[in-house]
Amino acid sequence: MDETVREWREAEQAGGLVVLDGFHALKHALRFGADVRMVIAEDPAAVRALARELAPDVEGAVGHLARRADLKEVLPRVHPTGVAALAVRPDRAAGIAGLGRLPRPAPVVVLDNPRNLGNVGAVVRLAAGFGATGVVTRGDLDPWHPNVVRAGAGLHYATTVERLELDELPPGPLYALDPEGTDIRALTLPDDALLAFGSERHGISPELRARADHLVSLPMRPQVSSYNLATSVAMTLFHWGGPPAQEQDGDHA
Repeated sequence: MDETVREWREAEQAGGLVVLDGFHALKHALRFGADVRMVIAEDPAAVRALARELAPDVEGAVGHLARRADLKEVLPRVHPTGVAALAVRPDRAAGIAGLGRLPRPAPVVVLDNPRNLGNVGAVVRLAAGFGATGVVTRGDLDPWHPNVVRAGAGLHYATTVERLELDELPPGPLYALDPEGTDIRALTLPDDALLAFGSERHGISPELRARADHLVSLPMRPQVSSYNLATSVAMTLFHWGGPPAQEQDGDHA
């Protein structure tokens, strides 16, 4: 067995590390301060060239870390960019403490028993883009599952992502999305809000609905049953408001 592959497998088995699958996941993780322990690539020179073209700010780090390996030996499927990495998962206690710190500059997104890994990753990506304080999930789904991290393009490191129980939710007024709620266009969402979203099939759970301070609805044409979860989050965060245009770096990848 190749020595690099052996090191990768041993590091994975030790626990506490997150698989970053593909260049964009690695790029974002590096940009937002992840402790990246290993980077493997089928062609390290090609990955360095990709960094030079798409993200020159991380080219040096990528070039220093990248080692040649056969990705098919460690991954169920190889990303088209031909690179993967292992990074330290952020400390849970620190993340929870950050979520609970008031005043908050931006809301926390709460996903109530989500089922689709890709949707959760898309929500993390949205939350990072809008500068939300964090994404919290309730239920069995691990928001740090490799498929969620893949769908989130490594932007878990740009916000706080945790799984919490109802009694662990951070403080702040809870706005739950519900068809019977007040039209969101009539409301101003405060920065310290918790914005809660249920599944497309079942909506908000009874226990979270009972905990809500406000029920909020999104405008929707009659006979349309629901929006995609990520679409609902995007509409709600857009209504709240994101970072000023001058804070955006122009990277849309």
